[in-house]
Amino acid sequence: MKITVIGYWGGYPAPDSATSAYLLEKDDFTLLIDAGSGSLSKLQKYKNVLDVDAVILSHYHHDHVADIGVLQYAWLVQSYVIGNKEVLPIYAHTDDMDGFNKLTHDFTEGVAYDPTQTLTVGPFSITFQKTKHPVPCYGMRITDGQSVIVYTADTSYQEDWIAFSKDADLLITDCNFYANQDGSGAGHMTSKEGGHIASEANVKELILSHLPQYGNREDLIQQASEVFNGKIRLAEEGLSWEK
Repeated sequence: MKITVIGYWGGYPAPDSATSAYLLEKDDFTLLIDAGSGSLSKLQKYKNVLDVDAVILSHYHHDHVADIGVLQYAWLVQSYVIGNKEVLPIYAHTDDMDGFNKLTHDFTEGVAYDPTQTLTVGPFSITFQKTKHPVPCYGMRITDGQSVIVYTADTSYQEDWIAFSKDADLLITDCNFYANQDGSGAGHMTSKEGGHIASEANVKELILSHLPQYGNREDLIQQASEVFNGKIRLAEEGLSWEK
């Protein structure tokens, strides 16, 4: 199982970059997790748009879904160019029906997931954790039967993350705020809160993502390392993890 960071900014993309998007691959199956602003352009450095087998969305804020419409048009154009007639499934929750209904287009289909049940997509089994965010949002625990990745999506701190992330091989946390700030009102976490979850859950590696566009971001690693002794990296385009 391999995951590659495509986009990692919170809110909006910095120049020549993208907001939340991650490519998860195993056995020639490719799952795109979230599709934030600028992500389709960046995605094509790593995959042909038609080589994406499925998409899964945490929630409908623009910095996680802005390029869904762009992806839909890419598949539509390719249907004319090469005659592709396949339909791309986009898995998402139905807590926001307006957002969900926009997922079905000429060559994409919205597929509802039940966040109380395990979802199987290709070689991956996915369970969900509802986050603390201004809109309905679900983090994911993903396994291929051998290793485990936890993606918090957008959330402020909650104790539930510790049990949900227990013994994960990789934890990707929302880190939109520095340790001396309070992100709870905006529905985001700080560097230290992400490190605390990683430590208490005994995860092997931590990637800090959904990053702020101000300050010295290297400080985020230092702050998280005050409470977590494992490997910590800042998300960046092309950063990959494989096991």
